[in-house]
Amino acid sequence: MTIGSNLAAQSASNDLTRTSAALTKSLAKLSSGSRIVNAYDDAGGLAISMRFDAKLERANAAKNNVSNAQSFSNTQDGYLKRVAKTLNRMSELAMLSLDGTKSDADRTLYNNEFVQLKTNITSIADKEFNGVSLFSASSIESAIDSEGSPFAMSGINLGTTSTTYNAVTQGSSGISTTGAATTALSVVRTAITQLATDRANVGANQSRLNMASEYLAATIESFMAATSAIKDVDVASESTEFSKQNILNQSTTAMLAQANQIPQSVLRLLPQ
Repeated sequence: MTIGSNLAAQSASNDLTRTSAALTKSLAKLSSGSRIVNAYDDAGGLAISMRFDAKLERANAAKNNVSNAQSFSNTQDGYLKRVAKTLNRMSELAMLSLDGTKSDADRTLYNNEFVQLKTNITSIADKEFNGVSLFSASSIESAIDSEGSPFAMSGINLGTTSTTYNAVTQGSSGISTTGAATTALSVVRTAITQLATDRANVGANQSRLNMASEYLAATIESFMAATSAIKDVDVASESTEFSKQNILNQSTTAMLAQANQIPQSVLRLLPQ
């Protein structure tokens, strides 16, 4: 029996260090909800989950891009519906002006409304969405997936550079005479045909964006499930481990206290 070293206490101390570390690790996992608290817990899993997390962030950003593009297209189509209604009324007015039973005074009254409707189209051509022109010849390009793939929405040009619409909105067009009404009817009909094409293009953009939105939703769901499988802690299993380490920690602490008492038994050998 020696008092210079206490191997039992040293062994119990080492066990206590290990159980305390395991208890702390288990507690950290349960409190964070993550199986990987430190890089050494699972270096490979951590690398994979980091890549998945980055892709999820990109996918969420792309979903935001798609949502904005959808709003842009919906706003475009909303205004184009008003243009369609305006052109339909203008074609109706042109036809009324071609009625031989009407006088030029009657045609002047029709022309007053016709001119106001031209102004309406010109006003719509200047509309913007968050500072971006809704109706210009330039296409609008956005990245719509997590890999940054671009999607370009072709421009819908209602401005003065559009020959078709400009023929309707130019200052000289009118229906105050039968000759002018004949010309106006022709250019309005051409504009209606062009508008049908433009709205079809907008509809194609909307369909593509709707599909992109559904794809991103599926991508986000899949990668969330994948990263959850890698990172999220199994609460039931880890709770069992926590209970185990907690009991071992308490037991080892008690044994260390007992081991520290062993050298005191030497005192019994000393003479009184």
